Amino acid sequence: MSLVIVGGNECMVREYMELCKAYNCKAKIYPKMSRGLQNIGSPDLLVLFTNTISHKMVRCALEGAKNLSIPVARSHTSSKAALRNILEQYAG
Repeated sequence: MSLVIVGGNECMVREYMELCKAYNCKAKIYPKMSRGLQNIGSPDLLVLFTNTISHKMVRCALEGAKNLSIPVARSHTSSKAALRNILEQYAG
């Protein structure tokens, strides 16, 4: 399963990657806005950590997901436990 994580803490990127590997998922992580969300590809899931990103970035991510028919999982917190819950739900 491939996923894109938008938002979160920059210092947690390594932990997000390790957790995704534990669930046999490949992840691209965009902790902050840098030239939009280019190279998003066509992942199986888009994870939005809404507390740590701007409204503009949320709109950009949702618009891209809608155009590509990608399911979106939102979480207000950007903790490792929140990502684990999302992965349990979608990657089982």
